[in-house]
Amino acid sequence: MSKRAKAALASGLGLVAMTATYLTQPWEGTVNRAYWDRLGKVWTICTGETKGVKPDMVMSDQQCSAMLYRRLEVDFHQPLTRCIKGFDGKPLSWQAATLDLSYNVGVGAVCNSTAAKRARVGDYTGSCYAMTWFDKANGKEIQGLKNRRQFGDASRLGELELCLAGL
Repeated sequence: MSKRAKAALASGLGLVAMTATYLTQPWEGTVNRAYWDRLGKVWTICTGETKGVKPDMVMSDQQCSAMLYRRLEVDFHQPLTRCIKGFDGKPLSWQAATLDLSYNVGVGAVCNSTAAKRARVGDYTGSCYAMTWFDKANGKEIQGLKNRRQFGDASRLGELELCLAGL
């Protein structure tokens, strides 16, 4: 187990706080002024937030963190508990990787994925590896997504790295 995965799991943070702190915020970054995301073709602010964003919006770091935590809980964690029976009873490391993945690619994609199917039958290792398949944008493998899905980079924890560490 990597030192950073061990630190995340030993942090004592709950699911949403751990996911935000160790996965989502480091990978998404935080931008306090709305900007046009050319790839997604949508206005974006804070930590990759697109819901209700308008040009010229400005938010504080505190507002951005509160928005991220609320969205992770209400729009991603809660739906995951409905589509993956027993979600909250599964390994915390797996939950965090799944929550971050859903924030990045959408709950529907995760709920209908091989990763979810494997988790439903208790194959968490297989589920962790299946999450790494979400490393493309517009059909092309993206190194940043590959890093995020697997073992991270020099400064950021990867989803697979954390996912496997708690199994």
